[in-house]
Amino acid sequence: MSFESNIQCPKDTEARYQLLVEQCKSMIEGERNRIANLANVAALLFHGLEDLNWAGFYLVDHKELVLGPFQGKPACIRIPIGRGVCGTAAASKETQRIKNVHDFPGHIACDSASNSEIVIPIVVDHRVVGVLDIDSPLLDRFQEIDQQYLEAVVLLLEQSCDWSQRN
Repeated sequence: MSFESNIQCPKDTEARYQLLVEQCKSMIEGERNRIANLANVAALLFHGLEDLNWAGFYLVDHKELVLGPFQGKPACIRIPIGRGVCGTAAASKETQRIKNVHDFPGHIACDSASNSEIVIPIVVDHRVVGVLDIDSPLLDRFQEIDQQYLEAVVLLLEQSCDWSQRN
């Protein structure tokens, strides 16, 4: 299956996400390699959603999150679990939807242009193996509908990738 690099998404948020989830399913169907799937999903989200300046993944390596496939400016390479928005999501196993990252205690500023963030933990066999991290230059960019559909994308990745691979 081929994918267009100029993805034309509907303007309606729900329709846009429904299309992105379907594209994600098609893209990763039959492929178990996590790096390949994470790279394509990062690109799909970055180019398919509006008002983002970073979309990507951090993968657990011992007691840290290590930079994985992403789209956007260069990013922090290592984040301790429990620190910043990504580390908090990994430690709590709960999605972090932050309206203003500058108000988040211990926020790690990899890109000073980021103002809001959503981070969804990737949990396999009751352990966190990584996180999906998406940043926006807009304040309060991420709403409940974003969280709902991005969690659905993460669920697809949890079920479709071989997470036993080492980094």
